[in-house]
Amino acid sequence: MSERFYLVREDILPDALVKTVMAKQLLADGSANTVNEAAERVGLSRSAFYKYKDGIFNINQLERERIVTISVDLEHRSGILSKVLGLVAGLEGNVLTIHQTIPLQGMANVVISVETSRMGEHLSALLDALRAQEGVKRAAIIGQG
Repeated sequence: MSERFYLVREDILPDALVKTVMAKQLLADGSANTVNEAAERVGLSRSAFYKYKDGIFNINQLERERIVTISVDLEHRSGILSKVLGLVAGLEGNVLTIHQTIPLQGMANVVISVETSRMGEHLSALLDALRAQEGVKRAAIIGQG
């Protein structure tokens, strides 16, 4: 069965669902350091938080989150991957996953998934910077979501 989603007004949701979103926001913005603290502050049990946390989202958060997958061919030399990751971080990209192949004939492919919501319009700047980086032979977006 495929997942189905509904857009529902907050005022008709059960309190536990609304409080779960509130607790997630406290954790996301650093106002609470632990699930226990966030749940306590909004008047929610931890078990209810864990029950609902992966099933309810603030629609504004979903609109902001963007993930791009970039494939990069790198020369097999020390420090190049580190520089690539530094470029991503410097433009406020958040690296989610990294997959690197075993280098063959002095080259390795790296596929990086990056959360780009804080990058603004810097995605093209990131690609330009990657392509200009010494040791990077190719950089291309292979997926966006």
